[in-house]
Amino acid sequence: MLEKKYLFLLLLIVQNTSKTLIMRAAVGGKANFLYSAAVLATEGLKATASAVWVLNTGGSPASIVHFLRSEWRTSVRVMVPAAFYNVQQVLEYVALSKLDAPVFAVIVQIKLLTTALFSWIMLGKQLRAVQLVALVLLMVGVILAQMKDGQTNHLDFDATTSVGVSATLTIAMFSGFAAVYTEKVLKHAPLVAHSTKDDSVLPYMQIQMALASLLIIGVFALVSDFLVIVEYGLWRGFDGRAIVAVISSALGGLIVSAVLKYADAVLKGYATATSVILTGILSALLFGTTLDLHFVLAVVNVTCSILLYGSLGGSPSPTAPARQGTSEVRATADERAPLQSTSPSQCSVSDKKLDPV
Repeated sequence: MLEKKYLFLLLLIVQNTSKTLIMRAAVGGKANFLYSAAVLATEGLKATASAVWVLNTGGSPASIVHFLRSEWRTSVRVMVPAAFYNVQQVLEYVALSKLDAPVFAVIVQIKLLTTALFSWIMLGKQLRAVQLVALVLLMVGVILAQMKDGQTNHLDFDATTSVGVSATLTIAMFSGFAAVYTEKVLKHAPLVAHSTKDDSVLPYMQIQMALASLLIIGVFALVSDFLVIVEYGLWRGFDGRAIVAVISSALGGLIVSAVLKYADAVLKGYATATSVILTGILSALLFGTTLDLHFVLAVVNVTCSILLYGSLGGSPSPTAPARQGTSEVRATADERAPLQSTSPSQCSVSDKKLDPV
């Protein structure tokens, strides 16, 4: 029987890999569904799953209401990362409609760099030497992923690829900012009536983030797709692949929460690296994606980068001892993570996860 940490790591690898491939399959042609509707469904399913989690661990609807009422200030604060995470999820569909799944899986790992940069700018954290090496390897890998054999002097960009790469880089940028913003806010404004060190508070925080995301993406859908929704309905064009993509995205955040509860950031790094490799292999087998030498070298570089960065817990060192031991909040695609992503971004408080994946 597998230990829990290895079981959840296996689930994370499967989820990360399948999510990217499923989303690519759903939007690889001309997608007929609204991306905003897909994100709305994802957040609704995530809130529902988290509520079931609460009920199965001895909670009640009244306890959920009590948490949301007593921690309303935190609900307001998480609106900012929730908004960024919603945009990330929409951009995931945009990016995967323009890029092959393996290329997306490599480029989106640049979120390591953006998180490190925002940590330095907003929190004053410094990078260790090995982390600088990891980030250099990451940048080399991202550049190699865009090269084709026989094109050593320039990147292989056309209009479609440029849109996909731009969307992916924006995902990474938003992921890094949302992670550091959440860390900065929740460090100085923790929960009022509950302790983040209590495992039982995790599903309540998942509900809190999901509800904030539902509000924001609901407004976004009405503003951006109002005419389409009125004429064709919110769920126009939803098919089996779109539904599976929604389910995979929603469950990703909960899986990451379990991984970081039972395992650690180092093992999560191995899971992420494995997912990048598997995405390339399965995409070649299932979709006939060509993996040339440049891409293979890109995967090697990015995998080494992830493992090096994760070997120190994935967190830049603080500039002052006063920052040691404080609660840490981190978002990553897979995800949402959110919730991964992702996926995309995930947020943790005192090593407990508040996942936008």
